[in-house]
Amino acid sequence: MRKVTTRAFAVLLLVFLTVAGMGVYIFRLAVDGGDWATFYANRSIYSNGVLNRGTVTDRNDTVLASASPDGFRYAESGSVRRGCLHVVGDLGGNIGTSILSRYRPDFVNYSFFTGTTGEAASMKLTIDADVSAAAADALGGTKGTVLVCNYKTGEVLCMVSSPNWDPSQGVPQDPGDGAFINRAISSTFAPGSVFKLVTTAAALETIPDIWDQTFTCDGSTIIGGQTVKCTGHHGTITVEQGLAHSCNVVFGQIGSQLGGERISQYAEKYGLTSEHTLNGTIATAAGSFPVAPGAGDAAWAAIGQYQDLLNPYAFLRFICAIANGGTVVEPTILYGESAGTIQLMSPSTAQTLSEMMSYNVELEYGTGTYPGLEMHAKTGTAEVGDGTTHAWFAGFITNADAPLAFVVMAERAGSGYRVASPIANTVLQKAVSVLN
Repeated sequence: MRKVTTRAFAVLLLVFLTVAGMGVYIFRLAVDGGDWATFYANRSIYSNGVLNRGTVTDRNDTVLASASPDGFRYAESGSVRRGCLHVVGDLGGNIGTSILSRYRPDFVNYSFFTGTTGEAASMKLTIDADVSAAAADALGGTKGTVLVCNYKTGEVLCMVSSPNWDPSQGVPQDPGDGAFINRAISSTFAPGSVFKLVTTAAALETIPDIWDQTFTCDGSTIIGGQTVKCTGHHGTITVEQGLAHSCNVVFGQIGSQLGGERISQYAEKYGLTSEHTLNGTIATAAGSFPVAPGAGDAAWAAIGQYQDLLNPYAFLRFICAIANGGTVVEPTILYGESAGTIQLMSPSTAQTLSEMMSYNVELEYGTGTYPGLEMHAKTGTAEVGDGTTHAWFAGFITNADAPLAFVVMAERAGSGYRVASPIANTVLQKAVSVLN
């Protein structure tokens, strides 16, 4: 009797383990089945390691990538192929954040019940092929990124990263430093003076007499025992004039009033220290704004130096909030898909920053520099410690048919005004022309 009981227990245990194992397998299949089925060894959807089904198009139905058993083709234009490379991806799957890499199950129309035997899918993006081509050409061989987004709808028209290559020719022997990384979403950089917009917002909300204060710039000042140098001698100016002139003396003094902790809190408040997800799938790099311990370090942090590191995509969200009355319509690269909204700042703060950015253009950059564009912007020239500087230009235009926010960052390329600003103008002129 004892043997029967023991054997029965053993059988029940075996049945239990079998059922539990099947349960785990089914759960894993439901969660990871798409990745399993679309792994590169699956010969039903790959021919010689190349995807053989599906199509990716831009917002105007221009084919960016198309696969069939007969072969794979990219867009006809070489500039479009380079401009859309980091969004669409390449045959070898070298760009892990691309559509071809992150959306393989959707691209081949994978189903839990039918596997990969269904019809090939077509994915339409918000990206504009012509705007992306203009951005790739404007960047040329310069490392960097260009982002353009409709701040009313969240649609990303352009997300170009450089260095890039023509995917139809295969990966070059030396594609360039960081060529497989989408600098728009996967990298962080010293922001320089574009971060003064964040410092301004913090000052507007927490320093009651900020509009009554005046600052005297003689080319440099000492704060907390550290010498803060400016690029000019601006005399006695207000905070509004200080932003327009990008005066380090003004913002160093404002930073010492705010303190390092508050500056970091505002960077966090505006999502600049967060990891975001584009369309809930593609993760972005988180920025870093550590608390500056003293008045001198806080001064440099307020200027966008110290140890500040900024992700271009996160800053695009911040710019979109300013342009859209404080509310971010979360960016999307999938046409027809909404990613929701979030109130990032108060409408009054957004309105004041918008007016100050318009004043920047009027007083410092010149409205004639951007013909036909209703420009609100801020430059940045970020020192990176090796004698070079990152060139930034960020802002938005309020043209009726083209409510567009943008971020341009040219890595170790020089002045924000001389390098990044012309790139932005070229790309925005193209964007306005295709949207009108």
